[in-house]
Amino acid sequence: MLEKINFTQYKSNFSYFVFFSFFLLGMAFTLVFSPSNLYYLAPFIMAPIFYCCLKMPPKLSASYLFSFGLGHFLTGVYWIYISVHSFGQAPIWIAIFLMLGLIILMSSYFALAGYLISWWANGRTIVLIFIGPSIWILFEWLRGWMFTGFPWMSVGYSQIDTFLSGWGPLFGVLGVSWCVSISATIFIYFVLQKKYLLALLLMSVPYVLGFGLNLISWTNDSGQPIKTVIIQGGVPQNLKWTAEQFPKTLNLYHQATKNSPKNSFIVWPEVAVPATTRDIQVYLESIQKEAQESNKKIALGVLEKNKDSDQLFNSMLFLDGKREQYYRKRHLVPFGEYFPVPRFIRQWMRLQSLPNTDLSKGDQIQPLIEFNKDLLLATAICYEIAFGSEQLYAFPEAGILINVSNDAWFGNSIAPYQHLQVSRMRSLEVGRDMVRATNNGISAFIGPRGEVNQRSEQFVFAMLSADIQPRLGSTPYVLFGNWPILILSSLILIFSRIPKKKNPI
Repeated sequence: MLEKINFTQYKSNFSYFVFFSFFLLGMAFTLVFSPSNLYYLAPFIMAPIFYCCLKMPPKLSASYLFSFGLGHFLTGVYWIYISVHSFGQAPIWIAIFLMLGLIILMSSYFALAGYLISWWANGRTIVLIFIGPSIWILFEWLRGWMFTGFPWMSVGYSQIDTFLSGWGPLFGVLGVSWCVSISATIFIYFVLQKKYLLALLLMSVPYVLGFGLNLISWTNDSGQPIKTVIIQGGVPQNLKWTAEQFPKTLNLYHQATKNSPKNSFIVWPEVAVPATTRDIQVYLESIQKEAQESNKKIALGVLEKNKDSDQLFNSMLFLDGKREQYYRKRHLVPFGEYFPVPRFIRQWMRLQSLPNTDLSKGDQIQPLIEFNKDLLLATAICYEIAFGSEQLYAFPEAGILINVSNDAWFGNSIAPYQHLQVSRMRSLEVGRDMVRATNNGISAFIGPRGEVNQRSEQFVFAMLSADIQPRLGSTPYVLFGNWPILILSSLILIFSRIPKKKNPI
């Protein structure tokens, strides 16, 4: 007599198999970003996500997309462990807790997106084409600001080297993400109809249109190019704050600045010198003197601490031989530059000799750095370059974008490559050249289309030199920010829920 088949157990095993498959798919999705740059796989990896939402009920779709997020963010942001434990000297369990906490939170956005796409589509393939991308980018937007925001690895960043980059100056990185997503849903729609060639042809439409958009110059040259020098100190993070290294670091940057050409613009990285402005006032005066004597302009990352205040800012100081101008970092890193924890936990951190002091946050709207009477500079320090819409207050007035950063915290991981990819999108969105100076790589000169014109190697001392062209004008993204793509996506969702009128009998 045949044994009765346990269909419940079979169904459960199949569910676990699919859950694990989506975990692996999430790991593969990390490969579309830098440094692997398998960007052409993006719509094909997203296609199973949308297919799942089309065929599975909302709860199962949510669980599978949560698994996808776990695989994606575990392989994409593992460097948080390196930053917190290897260089931050936090215990292993704290580093793992913070890393896994972020991964679970970010994966929850995918889960919610999966639930809503499945519920909204309700098995309707034609509806999925537009509501899938719309819900996807709305959740990318949400995770870019909710709970202080973590917009890392938005899908659009992976397309900076494809024709889809043409959409960046119009709708920003979210618009590029929307284009990748609709390519995936179009592919699904026609594959399900067994029209495979048509699927490949029509999914390429956003790319073809992007190619045409890439031919448009949204901004124009303004004034003469500026001879610019990036100084990358190459001081290892584990030595940077030691007493033995301190005088060597001071001398390294001072000598490199002296050796730079006269009449040049010199950019040091974020917190290039490991001390506060109050402690190195004499040193800064010598740098100011060098600027005056050689007609140089110098931008350097410092910890700003005024004489009459205990506030500490992560700042960029601009010296031109006559005066000092500061830009203060506005978007601080939680658990890195400030600690959103109760007082008793902060007291415990102090007893454990863990970092526990908050930096002060700069004003959201700050005066732009005046390079000269004809040129203003927009500035972003490290992590805040990931928040594109927060930079828009500086445009179209600013002619050049400056990014000082310290990616040495991430060691020999994928994070510096991802950070460079994010920075390239910012240049593309606003149509400006960027000068990107980092302590330990990757430093770069980035053009107005997001192209890397010159870059440094990692973990070495380097001096890069290039002529940077100031630009004026506004891209559509500068004028309208994220609003067009957010409104469009919202309208698509609203109209997709309006019931159709029944024909009278």
